[in-house]
Amino acid sequence: MTISPESTSTDEMKYGEREIAEGELVTFPNPRIGRKFDVNITLPEFTCKCPFSGYPDFATIYLTYSPDQKVVELKALKLYINSYRDRYIPHEEVVNQILDDFVAACDPLEVTVKGDFTPRGNVHTVIEVRHQKLAKD
Repeated sequence: MTISPESTSTDEMKYGEREIAEGELVTFPNPRIGRKFDVNITLPEFTCKCPFSGYPDFATIYLTYSPDQKVVELKALKLYINSYRDRYIPHEEVVNQILDDFVAACDPLEVTVKGDFTPRGNVHTVIEVRHQKLAKD
């Protein structure tokens, strides 16, 4: 395959960039409704930018959830997570926003999101947030 100078233009988004920009959490029906089980997902290549310095921040995001009616589609989750790459956002807000978006999309029985950020300047930050669906009367 030959790459012409026209195809390397910075004005043109690559297909992966388009998918990331469109990244939204997609779900599908839980194949085992009524059975309580946990799904553990590790996303070791998370990046965003510090809103104060502009430096890149790196983290491993751990997501554990018990689905109710819906399960998250993993490729969609990957693209959604990659959409943070160029966002200026504090660590605390990253983890809380991921939780909020995940709950809105999947409405799980319970979910925990943990962001384990790579140390920078001798500071290591780990943020963990949880959500549990309220029992119906």
